[in-house]
Amino acid sequence: MKNIKRFRVLVMGRANAGKTTVLQRVCNSTEKPEIFDAKGNKIDGSVVQGTSARGYHNIENELMFQSNPGFVFHDSCGFEAGAAEEFDQMKDFVVNHAATPRVNERIHVIWFCIPMSESCRTVTAAELKFFNECDTGHVPVIVLLTKVDTLNLDAIEELEDQGWEIEGAQEKIVEKERELLEKWLAHIKHELGKCKFPPKGYVSLQKMHQESADCSALMQCTANVLNEEGLQRLLISTQQSSIALCVQYAVHE
Repeated sequence: MKNIKRFRVLVMGRANAGKTTVLQRVCNSTEKPEIFDAKGNKIDGSVVQGTSARGYHNIENELMFQSNPGFVFHDSCGFEAGAAEEFDQMKDFVVNHAATPRVNERIHVIWFCIPMSESCRTVTAAELKFFNECDTGHVPVIVLLTKVDTLNLDAIEELEDQGWEIEGAQEKIVEKERELLEKWLAHIKHELGKCKFPPKGYVSLQKMHQESADCSALMQCTANVLNEEGLQRLLISTQQSSIALCVQYAVHE
């Protein structure tokens, strides 16, 4: 475990699920990530964006931020269109990088993003296919509810339909937002809980559009699902989101 130098995360989810924003917040950065191929050669980001409308198209590419090079990310191209080839490539990557004898190439956790901006289809066929068919072995999967703040509009709409005067009803809006989030989270847990390989944890991420957004809940959940103490220590020492988390694990030493 001492030989593992970086904490490696596979980030999954639909296109426009807010994945890059989450990674920026985790690494305290506003910059786009630097991209490297599997051999460590730096790739021109503009070339990548120009050749794929869906962003970082090669799952083997490593995404890193100068602000925190202890994290390495892989971005799985969204496979919501049902392309079998993309799904198979992702599955092969997970299998190969979950059990590779080259410890510095292993992925340690999978963050699966589901955006609340599309609340009418929170669990799609693509999600069900992944959690029913992709055995990630000892690599835990956490579902990240992203773009939670878009539920604000849904909350206002529902309250207006109920006859509320929205002006001055901020507390009621916040309460309704919380209610909607709990409803959708319960729905997602119910649907994915029936799958063959259900997630190990769930985190809702709010205010990710703000540079000061708090990622400590994500770090806490990730630490909790890791099944090796050495990986927990690696994550705690790498993350910069939560001093409290560092203290908590230091006390357990």
